[in-house]
Amino acid sequence: MTDSQPLPGKDESFWMATAGATDHPALNEDISVDVVVVGGGIAGLSTAWELAGAGRTVAVLEADRIAAGVSGYTTAKVSALHTLVYDRLRRTRSEDAARLYALSQRGAVERVAGIVTGLGIACDLERAPAYTYATEPAAVPALKAEAEAAAAAGLAATYVERTELPYEVSGAVRVDAQAQFHPRKYLLALAADLRAKGGQIYERSRATGLSEGSPCRVTVESGHTVTARDVVLATHFPVFDRALAFARLSPRRELVVAAPIAAGIAPTGMYITQEEGKRSVRTAPLDEEHRLLIVTGESFTPGTGDPREGFRRLDAWMHARFPVGETAYRWAAQDNDSSDTVPLVGPFHAGSRHTYVATGFGGWGMSGGVMAGGLLTGLIIGEEPQWAALYDPRRLKSTLREAPALLKQQAHVARHFAEDRLHTTHVDSVAEIPPGTGAVVRVNGQRCAVYRDSAGVARAVSARCTHLGCLVAFNDAETVWECPCHGSRFDVDGAVRQGPAVHPLEKRDLPDA
Repeated sequence: MTDSQPLPGKDESFWMATAGATDHPALNEDISVDVVVVGGGIAGLSTAWELAGAGRTVAVLEADRIAAGVSGYTTAKVSALHTLVYDRLRRTRSEDAARLYALSQRGAVERVAGIVTGLGIACDLERAPAYTYATEPAAVPALKAEAEAAAAAGLAATYVERTELPYEVSGAVRVDAQAQFHPRKYLLALAADLRAKGGQIYERSRATGLSEGSPCRVTVESGHTVTARDVVLATHFPVFDRALAFARLSPRRELVVAAPIAAGIAPTGMYITQEEGKRSVRTAPLDEEHRLLIVTGESFTPGTGDPREGFRRLDAWMHARFPVGETAYRWAAQDNDSSDTVPLVGPFHAGSRHTYVATGFGGWGMSGGVMAGGLLTGLIIGEEPQWAALYDPRRLKSTLREAPALLKQQAHVARHFAEDRLHTTHVDSVAEIPPGTGAVVRVNGQRCAVYRDSAGVARAVSARCTHLGCLVAFNDAETVWECPCHGSRFDVDGAVRQGPAVHPLEKRDLPDA
């Protein structure tokens, strides 16, 4: 039985719905630049903008449209308070590592504020306090430890027992003067200034090949190449995985619902708790009388779980706790968690001389992406920041500390490689697939991902992800095929929606169904 009950809100990101479209050209010739940046989200555009400001010629390659991937579906908090990271860092790395993390992330917050002021960007930037909170008394010791660790690391962090939330909390860590903004308005303005500085932006130009050397070359699916001294891979999950980053990254998808709330009673701070599968709360300007309450949560691995039910749970939670109007928007965001909780930003692998990567922001891609832009620019122009070693993807000292997370991620991947091929699906034939949904089913002895549209027409593609071969699963809340191993996403016709896969799922013929 398919779930025919409508989901709350319009299936669209508020950020995408309230900012202009882009129409940059596709790469249709071979070009040469100093640096080619692969990926047009906040990490890629920040890096390209910083490099152009440093006098480098830069080209950005985006597989679809800039600021329309992960950065167009974020919660858009720009904060140095990242749940409980500081206590963990001082225990697993050192107090100096926590200090450098705080310094770099706080610098990113101020960098955004400075850019907005300097360029006069109208992106609804607001300075606001950030909170990590809990409602369970058992969480209080961890919150107090985090407040102490964050303060020791250099943040103006305090432990508090009261917030403006309309429900009781057991405690919270508070850091003032953080920021929130409209990410797409910010990034489109940054892109416009990048072009004014001579930078080139190419959309619908998916990178499919990388040749490292002197110089490097990046090939797009049209066959054209960009020759450059340096290459930056800022594709969220690296599309070229020579550093085996897939072993150190775990994809995580989260749902978002948003509804209007009267401006006079809207929370002014930004809140997050890891309870109930995560709950993140902030507001954004909507009209003269209302703000938009944005609630994120219900974390799950792509290709698993029940996103439709997750949307309903999240929406019910929002309406039960806040006096909001009818749900206006719903969307989903995707993040990658690194195995030691610190992003991987720096040289791509041990042998890299001119290839760099930015990934693993763990849900904090706004501050992390801006930080990465400054860090990678420093490495490329020879002005290495003091926190470069903290984020270096080649770091080895944390290998043993990472081992449990690495083993857990690889066990998860191995289970899908094995079990997905052994277990039968919930349907035995194409004929059993209801309209508006999809399933993996055997057709002529092959596993096929079959979707039947609302008119009853079935279409099939290979069920094997083109990244490393895991079997995809259908997400009926977003009408996409998802890989549970590394987070690649494909539309119902097999086209790549999100990497690390760079090639589409092959089409399959179906008997009459």
